Amino acid sequence: MAGLGAGFPQPAQAASFDCDKPELAADETAICANRDLNDMDVKMVTTFELITGLMPMGSRGVVQDEQVEWLSKRQACKADLTCLRAAYTERLTQMKSVYDLIERPK
Repeated sequence: MAGLGAGFPQPAQAASFDCDKPELAADETAICANRDLNDMDVKMVTTFELITGLMPMGSRGVVQDEQVEWLSKRQACKADLTCLRAAYTERLTQMKSVYDLIERPK
């Protein structure tokens, strides 16, 4: 039945995971339920993909390892919204610093 949900609010979709999957972790549930965290997640994953796409192959591993570390930190926040916001703010700041160091054609 196409269009059945038209006009009704749909659950938020975070960029890095599916909010509709069963058994979300506590951090994922909080992100899906809070628009500002969802927006931060979208920005984080978009920035991560941009940076890793611009970096030379040999340098990507460091950023990817940092991302895995950061995900563990985010998961440790569980549903603590203040902790989650701080984790995203810190990671986005780190990624901006990495982006600023990437050599670009002039």
